[in-house]
Amino acid sequence: MFLSVLIAGRSFGDDKPEQPDRSALGAGDHELTLTIDGRERDYLVHVPEKYDPQKPTPVVLALHGVTMDGSIMARFSGLNSKSDEAGFIVVYPSGAGKKPLLYWNAGGGWDGFGKAPDDVAFIGKLLDDLAGVVNVDQKRVYACGMSNGAMMCYRLASEMSDRIAAIAAVAGTIAIPESDPKRPVPVIHFHGTNDKMVPFETAEGKFRSSLRGTTVDGSIQTWIRLNACDCDSKAIDVLSKPDDELKVTRTCYGPGKNGAEVVLVVVEGGGHTWPGRKPRFRGKSALNVSANDLIWQFFEKHPLK
Repeated sequence: MFLSVLIAGRSFGDDKPEQPDRSALGAGDHELTLTIDGRERDYLVHVPEKYDPQKPTPVVLALHGVTMDGSIMARFSGLNSKSDEAGFIVVYPSGAGKKPLLYWNAGGGWDGFGKAPDDVAFIGKLLDDLAGVVNVDQKRVYACGMSNGAMMCYRLASEMSDRIAAIAAVAGTIAIPESDPKRPVPVIHFHGTNDKMVPFETAEGKFRSSLRGTTVDGSIQTWIRLNACDCDSKAIDVLSKPDDELKVTRTCYGPGKNGAEVVLVVVEGGGHTWPGRKPRFRGKSALNVSANDLIWQFFEKHPLK
């Protein structure tokens, strides 16, 4: 059961500013809300069992796909278990819109669903509020996402590179027309070659014809350029076992400027799925390769620089 938390405002009297209560959220699951641009937005926070309020703790934002919300993303990704194992806080924001069509304003036509929210501002305020109730390691704030949530991660990497240390995109490509980060941002991208929703080799999927984006290769090449990675220094390895149903390969580009890497994990024959989890959307999933393990290994290597 989720615990509703009210975040108190700060004092504006002559006294010293009220210090954040970083023990306000204990281990477990919590439901929080905030208001931005006249909208009430909600997000779930999972605090790991080993959380120490005296110690700055990494945070992973997990952004859902269309027709999902934060609670569904928690079940879909299974990140709570990884959070407890590794000791990071995981946050599941919910997109805007009317259920079941919650979405992220990731660009590329996603801003055409009614009055588009400023989701970059929402994530910024969420992080501000979160720092008032848990001890956030500001050098280790990361974002991962599925499908439209992955597209939003690419937008955060471009527009919040001063706060987001690295991103992991699963089954979603760049949707914004231009990416202009203030600093290099390490990127790891997962994609199935048989993804029908966000196809591997074309820029338009089957969800809606007016939605635009780049191909997987276009997204990877964009961040190779932005991170100043040397394409000739790429390393390729096979993550799957010979008897696995789906072959999974990993290609690492870099490191580039400030050590920023770009990594592409390809699931040959994989669909619109989260590797390591049972199929939930469409197509086959690589059950013996864990996206959660690979994402956290990648994030651990890349604090904010």
